[in-house]
Amino acid sequence: MKITEVDVAQYRIPLSRAMSDSTYPVIDSFDLILVQLGTDEEIAGIGYAKSIVDGTSIGVVVDRVLAPLLRDADPLLIDDLWHRMYWRTYSLGRAGVTSMARAACDVALWDLKGKKMGLSLCRLLGGEPKPIRSYGGGVNLRFSTEDLVEEMQQYLDMGFGAVKMKVGRQDWREDIRRVEAVRKAVGDEVELLTDANVQWTVSTAIQAAKAMDEYRIYWLEEPTHPDDVTGHRRIADAIPLPLALGESLLSKWEFQRYFEAQAGHYPEPDVGQVGGITEWMKVAAMAQGNNLPVTSHGYDEIHVQLLSAIPNASFVEYHMSRLDEFISDPIRLVDGCLETPDRPGHGVEFDRERLRPLRVA
Repeated sequence: MKITEVDVAQYRIPLSRAMSDSTYPVIDSFDLILVQLGTDEEIAGIGYAKSIVDGTSIGVVVDRVLAPLLRDADPLLIDDLWHRMYWRTYSLGRAGVTSMARAACDVALWDLKGKKMGLSLCRLLGGEPKPIRSYGGGVNLRFSTEDLVEEMQQYLDMGFGAVKMKVGRQDWREDIRRVEAVRKAVGDEVELLTDANVQWTVSTAIQAAKAMDEYRIYWLEEPTHPDDVTGHRRIADAIPLPLALGESLLSKWEFQRYFEAQAGHYPEPDVGQVGGITEWMKVAAMAQGNNLPVTSHGYDEIHVQLLSAIPNASFVEYHMSRLDEFISDPIRLVDGCLETPDRPGHGVEFDRERLRPLRVA
């Protein structure tokens, strides 16, 4: 089997309601970059990346830098191709746009292999389809307290038993008042997660986390800058809450530094940021070696497959930058869990006709 075609398309997906966090005050759309790998056996693999800022550069890297490497290659040699893609883009930067472009291609390679073998992705990786416990991941820092509580209640009405809210306001005491309001509204049985999106200082994170503790917070996510491993260790040592982090880490080497420092409790690799399925699975294995459960960020359509393939799975995030209306058979939420599809490949089939009016490149 050989790759004969690499097709790249970019779409701008509007959100029905603007989101906000401590890094981006207004998020009203995201870009979807689709990569299709065609072969001489008439089997095609689909990969994709998402970006809340203009994603044109991701598609350019795929089209001009990675596509020439992939054409005529054997798509089943995924690990070899991953490393070739890594070194081909090395001078452009080891991560960021290059890791997102690599991820889109890598996801397409795994989809292609699953279709070739007639296996769903989780089976291909050694697991089996199963329900993965999920939480409703709100992106709601700028919402009024009333709107925040309403959104959390909507998640409960959908069947979630766990919800996440944003923190990271300029005055952390406002965050505590909002946490208190949400806890009062959802009750004591619902798991409540918080996410600061990397914007607090170490001292602020420690103060805020200690104040949150009385509201039975499941975890505090990304309390400070992702490059500050030592700062995360200081926070972890000083507070009673577990730390979740990793959506902003872009390689297994970055995760390794956190594991060595014992600076977090719930590693959270993002398949689109970390460089694809190949790298994600290596991070999950490293986490298992450190006796840590793995959670996820975004891309829940892919992450349910990956979490079904590992023994140390935690929550899957039900993210609000959704693609459901553009997918033939969207993932289903049942009893607070996302069900893992058992179709060949990763199971995500896009409806190109619905996407066509949103194409920008």
